Amino acid sequence: MQQTLTLGQNFIWFLNFWLSFFTSPMNLVFMFFSMIIGIVFGVLPGLSATVAIALFASITYSLDLNTALVILLGIYIGAIFGGSVSAITINIPGTGSAAATCLDGHPLAMRGEVRNANMLARSASVIGTLFGVLIFVFFTPLVTRLALQFTSPEFFWLAIFGILICGSISKSDVPVKGWVSGLIGLLLALVGQDDIYGWNRLCFGNHYLMSGIPFVPMTIAFFGLPQLVRTLKAAKMKEVPPVVNTAPNISLWPILKRNILSILRWGLIGVGIGAVPGVGENIAAWVAYDDAKRNSPEKEKFGTGVYEGVMAPETANNAAIGGAIIPLISLGIPGSPPAAMLMGAITMHGIKVGPLLSIEQPTIIPLVGAIIVWGTIFLFICGVLVTKPMVKLLRVPQKVLCPVIAVLCVIGTFACENNPFHLILVLICGIAGYIFDKMQFSPAALILGVILGNLADSQLRRALFISDGNLWSLVNRPISFIFFACCIWSILKQFGVFDRLFRRSGNADK
Repeated sequence: MQQTLTLGQNFIWFLNFWLSFFTSPMNLVFMFFSMIIGIVFGVLPGLSATVAIALFASITYSLDLNTALVILLGIYIGAIFGGSVSAITINIPGTGSAAATCLDGHPLAMRGEVRNANMLARSASVIGTLFGVLIFVFFTPLVTRLALQFTSPEFFWLAIFGILICGSISKSDVPVKGWVSGLIGLLLALVGQDDIYGWNRLCFGNHYLMSGIPFVPMTIAFFGLPQLVRTLKAAKMKEVPPVVNTAPNISLWPILKRNILSILRWGLIGVGIGAVPGVGENIAAWVAYDDAKRNSPEKEKFGTGVYEGVMAPETANNAAIGGAIIPLISLGIPGSPPAAMLMGAITMHGIKVGPLLSIEQPTIIPLVGAIIVWGTIFLFICGVLVTKPMVKLLRVPQKVLCPVIAVLCVIGTFACENNPFHLILVLICGIAGYIFDKMQFSPAALILGVILGNLADSQLRRALFISDGNLWSLVNRPISFIFFACCIWSILKQFGVFDRLFRRSGNADK
């Protein structure tokens, strides 16, 4: 029986995989073009890393796992960076994770520093991605060893906690909406055959639903189409003047040297938040921006064009990539919506993510780490090559660009499995996604609920079956009780009385 690799073995395999790219020119070619595709998807408003991975997952089905990971991770990394280009240039974030970059990135561009702002965003993205992969390679084996101690109750409470914490963070002003989204996702996950007995549930006689609600059409509908509508509305409301580079190029090294400790802190924020199930890059960027503002001696200048205001969110949202993949590999629970799509693509290749993955595929962690490092190198190269053409592309009117993107999303959905039912599903889910967006319900919590629904359902039933229906068996182990307590805490903390009580207790301890 194979066993998980030690830290030393992980590092040796990591170097081996990284060096093997020099003898695999096709992998370098795939990485180059996938990075460009990812940047394009990140730049164009209405698209995102989630949509990009969803569309290209089916293309990688006929390829081997290594090549598929090269393509999908390249797209993932490129898309997260690409959102900063449109955020800086036209003040419209190409991805949700670049929204915080608009606050200082566009003011820099408007005063003639568009090149400097893009260079800072690119450099911060490279640093953040490298930081994230470093944490991923060295800490995932430790998390995996802990996960091997999990039984059915632990997985059940972990799934519930992931949905609760995702709802609380993604909609901190109205957490109940996030929880409702997650519960709706749980209900949608029950459609199709159950994992234990194989009975059809909630199919209503439709044989297309026997395998469950397809993930790709639903993801594109809930993430892509509402964003397109928002972009079209924003384009009608205001005309963004073109930016021109007039300022001299800045020296990058003094800025990095001055902010080295802050960069490390933003990287830790990105990895930590990225590892929380379903939260991902968007929240990481905002938390890092808030941290940069709170710890700056010139807080009042944030929002007027501060270099740190660009570096903080771009460092954190790229570091979140490594953080989001940690629970994906070790627990089988993705840390962000793009990581969820990556999970679906890996599953298509017959690989079941989770604690046993590091035993069945012991080199998966160093392989993913080596691919991300190469992706970081290509991110810098492709970022330099693609940024200027992308700025010209963004000058195309949004009322022309968005309908074209919408058509491409629908075509990509149909091409995924050549199933006309998916087109009907995209229409239905697209309408639902627009309503969700207008009512400020979290699509991330819903998607996470769909992902974790089967896990929560099957593990709960399995635990009760083993214990002859004894509910105490769900909390009578230390780890399961800790997750249960975390679930209760995440709920109670949202109520004013309990939140004030927690704060008062914390102040008393100080």
